Amino acid sequence: MKVIDTTNISKRYIMGSEIIDALNSITIAVNRGEYVAFMGPSGSGKSTLMNIIGCLDTPTSGRYILNGKDVSDMTENELAEIRNKEIGFVFQTFNLLPRQSSLENVALPLVYAGYNKSERTEMAMHALRGVGLENRAKHKPNELSGGQRQRVAIARALVNTPSILLADEPTGNLDSKTSYEIMDLFEELHSKGNTIIMVTHEDDIAHYAHRIVRMRDGLVETDQINTEIRRARSYMGAGVQG
Repeated sequence: MKVIDTTNISKRYIMGSEIIDALNSITIAVNRGEYVAFMGPSGSGKSTLMNIIGCLDTPTSGRYILNGKDVSDMTENELAEIRNKEIGFVFQTFNLLPRQSSLENVALPLVYAGYNKSERTEMAMHALRGVGLENRAKHKPNELSGGQRQRVAIARALVNTPSILLADEPTGNLDSKTSYEIMDLFEELHSKGNTIIMVTHEDDIAHYAHRIVRMRDGLVETDQINTEIRRARSYMGAGVQG
C-alpha cells in the first residue's frame, strides 16, 4: 500500500526578480514498510521535497497523497494536524527542550494529541523502552550523550505511531561510532515494520537504506533498490550502547 504518492510536484520560489525552481515535476511513491534515502548535494531539492512530504511546506503545483489523504491544498491548521498524527520527525539538531526530561520530551506530541497524563507517561515510557533508554527517562538533554539525545528524539518521533518516520540528516551532529549505532537503531525500527524516509548528503549513510533516490537540480536523477545494504552491526557488533 502506498503511504506517499506524489504526482508532478513542483516548488517555485520567487525572491525579488529571481525565480528558483527547487523541484521540477517530481512523481514518486513510497510503500508502507519501505526504507528510503533521499540523497543529493546541497541545492538538489531533497530538503524541499522532505518539507513537502513532511507537510511543513506545500507544493506550487502537483498532487500529494499521504496515507490516502490529499494534502496538496490543505490549510495550515489541517497540515499541523496531519503532521502530528501521520509523521514522526527526527532532526540533525535533535530539537529537544533543554529543561524537560527525556520522558517529558517524548510525551510532548501526545499533549497536542489530547492524551491524559497517565496515558502520556505510559506511551512515552514504551517509546523510550523501544530505543533502549527507559533508564534515562528522568535525565535532561544536557545529561545525555549525543547518541542518547538522538534516541530520545527518535522515541518522540515514534510515540504517536506515525505512518512515516522522516529523518533529516539524522547523523549530521554525531561522530562515526555513534552514527553507526543510530543507523543500527533505524534498521531495527524498519525490521519492526516502520516506514522510514531519510534525507542525507552522505553516500555511506544513504547505503543503510534499502532504496536510494538520488536528486539533482530539482529532479530525480535515479531511483534504485540498494543491492549493497550497509549494516551497522558489522561495524559495531551486536550491541547498541551509545
